[in-house]
Amino acid sequence: GISKKKKTSDDSLDKLKEEVSIDEHIILLEELIDRLDTDVENGLTSEKARQLLIKHGPNSLTPPTEVPEWIKFCKLLFGGFSALLWVAALLCIIAYAASVVSDPTTTKDNLWLDIALLIVVIVTAIFAYYQESKAGKIMESFKQMVLQHANVLRDGQKVEISAEDLVVGDIVFIKVGDKTPADIRILSSQGFKVDNSSLTGESEPLTRSPDCTDHNPLETKNLAFYSTFAVEGSCTGLVIRTGDNTVMGRIAKLASSVSNEVSPLNVEINHFVHMVTIVAITFGIIFLIVLISLNMGVLRAIVFVIGIIVANVPEGLLATITVMLALTAQRMARKKCLVKNLTAVEALGSVSVICSDKTGTLTQNRMTVAHLWLDGSIASVNLSHTHPAQVVFENPIIDSTADEQVIQIERDRSSYEALLRCAMLCSKAVFKTDEDNLNKSPLQRLVKGDASETAILQFTELVVGNVEDYRAKNPRVCDIPFNSTNKYQVSIHETDDQDQQYLLVMKGAPERIAERCSKIFINDNEYDLDDEWRERLDDAYMTLGGLGERVLGFCDLRLPLDQYPRGFTFESDNPNFPLEDLRFLGFVAMIDPPRPGVSEAVQKCRTAGIKVIMVTGDHPITAKAIAKSVGIITSDTAEDLANRFHLPLETIDSKDIRSIVLSGSELAQMSSKQLDEVLLSYREIVFARTSPQQKLIIVEGCQRLQWIVGVTGDGVNDSPALKKADIGISMGYRNMRQYLKKNLSTKINQIEIFEMNIVF
Repeated sequence: GISKKKKTSDDSLDKLKEEVSIDEHIILLEELIDRLDTDVENGLTSEKARQLLIKHGPNSLTPPTEVPEWIKFCKLLFGGFSALLWVAALLCIIAYAASVVSDPTTTKDNLWLDIALLIVVIVTAIFAYYQESKAGKIMESFKQMVLQHANVLRDGQKVEISAEDLVVGDIVFIKVGDKTPADIRILSSQGFKVDNSSLTGESEPLTRSPDCTDHNPLETKNLAFYSTFAVEGSCTGLVIRTGDNTVMGRIAKLASSVSNEVSPLNVEINHFVHMVTIVAITFGIIFLIVLISLNMGVLRAIVFVIGIIVANVPEGLLATITVMLALTAQRMARKKCLVKNLTAVEALGSVSVICSDKTGTLTQNRMTVAHLWLDGSIASVNLSHTHPAQVVFENPIIDSTADEQVIQIERDRSSYEALLRCAMLCSKAVFKTDEDNLNKSPLQRLVKGDASETAILQFTELVVGNVEDYRAKNPRVCDIPFNSTNKYQVSIHETDDQDQQYLLVMKGAPERIAERCSKIFINDNEYDLDDEWRERLDDAYMTLGGLGERVLGFCDLRLPLDQYPRGFTFESDNPNFPLEDLRFLGFVAMIDPPRPGVSEAVQKCRTAGIKVIMVTGDHPITAKAIAKSVGIITSDTAEDLANRFHLPLETIDSKDIRSIVLSGSELAQMSSKQLDEVLLSYREIVFARTSPQQKLIIVEGCQRLQWIVGVTGDGVNDSPALKKADIGISMGYRNMRQYLKKNLSTKINQIEIFEMNIVF
């Protein structure tokens, strides 16, 4: 029966909420090849691939069931308060017919009332349908997630096929700019990096390699997932899952399986309809009994009672609500906010808690340089579209040459020039060359390269200018690309500064750079990189890392002219040049910065009594740093107090703590009751390293507490939570083409609190 079907549906949903559990990344490659019955050297045969395609179906996501347009219109025409008006119209025509039977000369008041009610219902339904279908048509243009082609090894030949024809066991080839055509295990890679931001919320591109680095499939380096972008390098992979069985497919099915919540406005309207119906019928029955007892004719008594019942129906309420919501939606549209469902306007004004994603929602989903470390001190970097870059020491230093305090770093400072030179040359990122792009501010230009190199290029372009010209004057003669084993990148250059010696520049992970250096460049002087300096480097690295920033180290070396004369042949595969005893220059620290106005928006929400919770897939340190910078966390967590007073974490009284940062692994160990206690006990909450399933569980926890929940997000990983929420807010344009969004595209900082509540 119906209850059995509902139980089956709930069981299926609970299964989808479970974390991804696969072992294809853990087992030995030989075992995986045997399991999939494939051949790494020659790929699948065409016949076997055809059989597998018939058996498992195409490599595509099953689209959700679309509601026919006529059903959508009928729901608006006959649902909710409209149903009460239809009943009133029916009663009016019955009353008119009864009056005509008893007295053919009766007035046509009931007939005109009937026509007026029908006009109100039909016109209102048409108006609401037009408003919602207009938004729906715009959203349809963003559903472009199906891949077109994939390069695959079949019958020993590399061929291009439709991505839908891929099957488990295929060997695929992916290069920079491609979308990953299925879930794959990496067989080999050449500097391969993918953008997982829409899936996990991490703004930094992630290195993929054949090595299994974690039991969690979302954390290991030897898996790449369906629909993620390759932003650097290339790889060869073995298809392990296709279509609905991919991680992205599970998220899509989870989003499809989640039921839409009834909006607060619809709940109130339904309650109002029930109350009006009860009152009208009660009065009707009372008057019917009274009139019959007064010996009024039955027919006349019924007509009179129908008039009383109809009089209790507020005929103009439906039109008034629809017009007010539509006008507000139009005002929001002028602020670049597209409303898909009119009742969402009122729901937005009723929100009591907002669960916000971080990457691309609170932040810009692009890396930018935030700090430098040079001359033994941390310097803050302030970049703007309209003003020159400002680099200021956080603690003034004493200039050894002029014997005076230095706060602002000037462009001609020798240590700063050396760091900038290394940053410009030891990079392959370039601006896209179309004229429109180059006419923009450096911070707004599109760049070919990974996120870190993009940030460094934009920074150096603002400070120095004409980076491409500088590189042309200092040509590269050899380079070693970054790889996950060495964790550094090296290039050797001729220079245009009258020095005939080649310049070697290197950048990479701070610990790898520091261990290859024996000197450090400070205040125009070189010093031995002794234990004291190494300790200061570690302290600076920990300080910047604690701010949630990605830190890169930079160093250089002039190669002796007698050993490396002009025209010397450098070998990158077997380096015939020194990679030790280099000169350390400094750190460059980058972060995905908050969107402009986010801090003010968070404060406005707080003032309006709205609780703001961060829910992200990014690292807890990064999430906490961003939460503090935008005002989601304004007080110390238990860990902060323990570190500050050097106390064991267990001794901190939780009653004194208002803020908490929870990881996905900690959340996975909690029961529903424990989650509810966290949500109630802490005013400021950050959930980090969460999966799409956990984001959905958090939203359900808030709804269990009778909170009206708004969810903001911009990635596919947010889609189940967006759909489950009372109001889904999809941010920006970067990821709007991602599939299965609950779409209300807006920027929360552009919606003012008074406008949220103007509906009533």
